[in-house]
Amino acid sequence: MDGANQSVVSEFLFLGLTNSWEIQLFLFVFSSTFYVASMMGNSLIILTVTCDPHLHSPMYFLLANLSFIDLGVSSVTSPKMIYDLFRKHKVISFGGCIAQIFFIHVIGGVEMVLLIAMAFDRYVAICKPLHYLTIMSPRMCVFFIVAAWMIGLTHSMVQLAFVVKLPFCGPNVLDTFYCDLPRFIKLACIDTYQLESMIRANSGFISVGSFFILIISYIVIILTVQKQSSAGSSKALSTLSAHITVVVLFFGPLIFFYTWPSPSIPLDKFLAIFDAVLTPFLNPVIYTFRNQEMKVAMRRLYIHVLAVFVCVLSCISQIC
Repeated sequence: MDGANQSVVSEFLFLGLTNSWEIQLFLFVFSSTFYVASMMGNSLIILTVTCDPHLHSPMYFLLANLSFIDLGVSSVTSPKMIYDLFRKHKVISFGGCIAQIFFIHVIGGVEMVLLIAMAFDRYVAICKPLHYLTIMSPRMCVFFIVAAWMIGLTHSMVQLAFVVKLPFCGPNVLDTFYCDLPRFIKLACIDTYQLESMIRANSGFISVGSFFILIISYIVIILTVQKQSSAGSSKALSTLSAHITVVVLFFGPLIFFYTWPSPSIPLDKFLAIFDAVLTPFLNPVIYTFRNQEMKVAMRRLYIHVLAVFVCVLSCISQIC
């Protein structure tokens, strides 16, 4: 193990998604479209929640933070993937690969905690409505955000602490389009079976555990909703269905990555594209189209921005 900490590999080569020019063109248009749409959609949610006083409530505060995280989800792997689609030599530096792994796990950890916080928020709103503002105080909301980032950073640093000093002395080809931690570890020059098992167990346990906590929470909420009046229950169920859909979209690929022993490469890549490109786009779509308050607030923001634009144009025309 002399020189175990000495890595001679300075960059990693991605095999990418496909060698077919037609499929590459389709993926370029598909990924670029959904990347831009997700960035615009999530930015619009943040702007709407920030500017509209009617949305200054715990639920929308958490939603705006989720949209902020989804901006990160879109930006960690998608731009590099889109840039590399038509390149023959798809490379990333050793430091770039480590940074990508770090941010993937930070963002994943933060989003898990945020989804749990949003489930708790809905539980309090539906099951304890009289105590909602007392329990979901501004201090509690800030606590959730700070806890989410602390847990995300801790989770990521724990993962990287075991791999950042692994020796890489030869193989540097990753059959994917981003730095995937399990595949990254396999390129090390030592036996990494125990390390792979530990990392899969760590991420898998957190993912599956969080998923079951959320599912149990939503089952309790749904059972409570069914006892309420039909008018109130229909609105609550509409909101819950949006939350549950987002939870399934987020945790589905994640659980597959870290609990399935040896997924096939094509399926693995498909789920990675889905997680990196589609999920950040679907989150704002789901929350917007299933939420009447958000649609009304966006309409108010559009009218306000349009009025300001017309006013600016009028001033410019008068000056000219």
